[in-house]
Amino acid sequence: MQLLIDRIMLASRHVLVVFFLGLGVALAIYALGFLAKLWKFAGNALAGSDNRQLLDLLHLLDAALVASLVVTVMISSYDSLVSRLDKHEDAEGVSWVSNFDPGNLKIKLASALIAISSIHLLQIFMEVSSYDDRSVMWGLAIHGMFLTGAVALGVLDRLTKK
Repeated sequence: MQLLIDRIMLASRHVLVVFFLGLGVALAIYALGFLAKLWKFAGNALAGSDNRQLLDLLHLLDAALVASLVVTVMISSYDSLVSRLDKHEDAEGVSWVSNFDPGNLKIKLASALIAISSIHLLQIFMEVSSYDDRSVMWGLAIHGMFLTGAVALGVLDRLTKK
């Protein structure tokens, strides 16, 4: 009976494939939105002010960071939880996956969240007159919490490696 339960538990990890494929579909949809933003950016490139162009470019950068975060989670989680990806020397593009252990992945995710939060905070600062003081303070507080969380994860990771 225990052997059957063990096999069912191990086989259940394959259900995660549905979530990872779903993230891939969501990423493709997100890419369509990115292309629309890129088209709008290109159309306004010569007409807009420098600040508007920079803000629009930051939106594109933000989208790229979010997409990279999704891909990192999808591939590294699939590799560690469902099935190991082929990492032979002739396999293209997956050699970096072996560098991700759960602690490393947490640090990468926290770093990406901080980068995304920084971009949003910069966007607020560039248009600070359109935000009230409360919104600015909340933006700073949330960014500070992301920073604190990342530092805590780094400290815990270092402590557990010793």
